[in-house]
Amino acid sequence: MSNTDDAVLRPLGPEDPQEISGYRLLAKIGEGGMGSVYLSRTRGNQPVALKVIRREFAQEQDFRVRFEREVQAARRVQGYHIVPVLDHDTSGEQPWLATAFVPGLALDDALAAHGPLPLPAVFQLIGCTAQALHSVHAASVVHRDLKPSNILLGSNGPWVIDFGIARATDTTQLTRNGGFVGTPQYMSPEHALGRTVTPATDVFALGLIAAVVATGRHPYGDGAGLSIAAAIANTPQQAPDLSGYPEPLRQLLERCLHSDAAQRPGPAELAEWCGRVAGRALRDFDGWLPEPLTEEIARRERSAEAQAQAQVPTPSRAPAQAPPPPAYTPTVAPGPTPPAYAPAQAPAQAPGPVAMAYAPTQGPVGGHPGYGAPAAPAPAPAYAAAAAPAAPSPARRSRVPLAVGAGVLAVALAAGGTWYVTREDGKGDDRQTAGGSKEKTAEAPKDVAPAAQGGGATPTPQASGRTYTVVFKDKPVKFLAPREFGKINVVDLDFPKVAPFADIGYNDRELAMGYDDVQSGTPFGKSKGATPEQCETGAATDPIPERLPQSDLGGADSAIVQGDLLCTVTTKGNLAMVKIVSVEPSTDRVYKVPTYLTEVTLWKR
Repeated sequence: MSNTDDAVLRPLGPEDPQEISGYRLLAKIGEGGMGSVYLSRTRGNQPVALKVIRREFAQEQDFRVRFEREVQAARRVQGYHIVPVLDHDTSGEQPWLATAFVPGLALDDALAAHGPLPLPAVFQLIGCTAQALHSVHAASVVHRDLKPSNILLGSNGPWVIDFGIARATDTTQLTRNGGFVGTPQYMSPEHALGRTVTPATDVFALGLIAAVVATGRHPYGDGAGLSIAAAIANTPQQAPDLSGYPEPLRQLLERCLHSDAAQRPGPAELAEWCGRVAGRALRDFDGWLPEPLTEEIARRERSAEAQAQAQVPTPSRAPAQAPPPPAYTPTVAPGPTPPAYAPAQAPAQAPGPVAMAYAPTQGPVGGHPGYGAPAAPAPAPAYAAAAAPAAPSPARRSRVPLAVGAGVLAVALAAGGTWYVTREDGKGDDRQTAGGSKEKTAEAPKDVAPAAQGGGATPTPQASGRTYTVVFKDKPVKFLAPREFGKINVVDLDFPKVAPFADIGYNDRELAMGYDDVQSGTPFGKSKGATPEQCETGAATDPIPERLPQSDLGGADSAIVQGDLLCTVTTKGNLAMVKIVSVEPSTDRVYKVPTYLTEVTLWKR
């Protein structure tokens, strides 16, 4: 499939549904082995990719059970370079899942169009992908189908999609009748032999990807898929000839392609090694790819951003909020907002950039760049959409998912021609209290215009004539920074609470405390006083960077110090003020983000 936008987004055909569980479908991205993928948006105008599973799979109860289990596990994953699963349903006529929509370029398409990458870019790509695998494995999930089409290239680094879902098809009738789960060219020996698949399986696949990305040559030759799988299965008896690969790539291949899974490096070790040989920080994405690829990705991100600015139909009803995922297990992403992170064309390591799907700006929070519907209609999308009422302008959107920045047009060609994409979630206004009962969080009055998105200035209180009602005042909240690679704690100021990444919805995050940075999902500024008027003015006129690396959070020149009043308009349209009561420096030798003791005040505007 070509890389043009027309090839990626196509108008809906007569056979395509118009709506799935409240998500209005806007265009078709593609279809393949597991089903069809459509572009949709949340009520907050966030782009998402919705994959509707084929009826052949849906007819089997065993598949539905496994699909539910695997998707629930995948939703726990958070981390750098992870495109998260945001929503799903297994009870309807056809199961579906939704992921963040990332504007970027699938690695297999990049290789087909532009050829192998320079070695420094290869090591950066493999190192970042290894970081993503570390997060996937920490959630007790094995990808099982890692291949070039499941890695997306963005301005904020690579993004991994489709982790763990392939396992749901393992015992379906299709598989028993000869269907193939996984991609033969990127299987491990144990996978090809039908033995137990472990995290080391993904490391083997990553080694194969490294060889192909660097040289265009597969270590096991250029035969058909099944013949390559047979050669891989025979690795214990005949290892591949790696003598033609350059150093230090050969060192990586010798370890990752070891026939004994126990001898392969773990993802964290592999990421660290790649960081050393790449010659630059893994999350420094300034010019990380050759110019032709950089230009193509930028074009896709601009197109995605333009579409995000266009007014789109509002779902006839809000998508049902899926049950909260089980207790947290790591994840995250590069990119502008994050959680996993999402790039939007973001600063080298910040959450998101150009705000789009979940992709890190290079950092946890950075993964959810949010798009707000513009005040005035923007250019219409390239495809025709059914006329419908314009979506109301949402309040400032959270960009917190630490790992996904804003952009990567996440469309990847999966095995069997399946196109996989990703999406950002945006639903649910109910919150769960400590006792388990639901309560409505304070929201901005419907007649009050939401805060300006992105860099736009928020009207001053004097200009807007706002009134403020105290929701709560000086609530003590500890902004705890994690001390483990890949973990992220996110902050919901409307509640207020701090919790692991998976425990707070994507639309409810104002801040993400990463293991090596702090990222904001809504714009923060410093206030000169404690009144709501001063707070709102500070939020609009004295901004702090969306991403603060740990190097900017210590010492005399720290960007955040005791006594600071940090203000933001929350994802619910309320005004929040965070007073830094004290700063607890980290005692960890590697992860230096401080922990902040704060008092939070919230006003309804």
